[in-house]
Amino acid sequence: MSLETLLSAALVALCPRSYPDEAPAGAATPYVTWQQVGGPAEVYMEGTLPDKVGAFIQVNVWHDTRHNANQLARQIEAALAGNSTFQAKPISGLIASNDAPGLRGTIQDFEVWAPRT
Repeated sequence: MSLETLLSAALVALCPRSYPDEAPAGAATPYVTWQQVGGPAEVYMEGTLPDKVGAFIQVNVWHDTRHNANQLARQIEAALAGNSTFQAKPISGLIASNDAPGLRGTIQDFEVWAPRT
C-alpha cells in the first residue's frame, strides 16, 4: 500500500472525518486534514531508488475547543509514532490555529517513511 493509503487509514481510525488537502464545506467537527509539504528525496549513488519513500506530512486537527483539538492531536501523534506499517516521527510540536471561524485547530508536522509502491 502507498504512503497515502497507510496514513489515511491510520488517521481515519482515530477520526472518521479525515481528508487529504481540505475538508468538504460544512464538515462536522472534529475533522482532520493532512497534506504532503515536501520531504526527503533519496536516490542511491548508482541512480536507483530505495524501497521506501519519505514525506513531510502536515496534520491539521479541527475541533470545537482548543482542549479538544489538542487532545485529538496528541492521540494522532501517539498513533502515528507507534504505527507498525510505516515510520512516523513528529518534527514539530503542536501549533495553534484559529483560521476557520468558530473552530480551533492544531497543526503538527511529521517525517513519514513508508514502502515505495
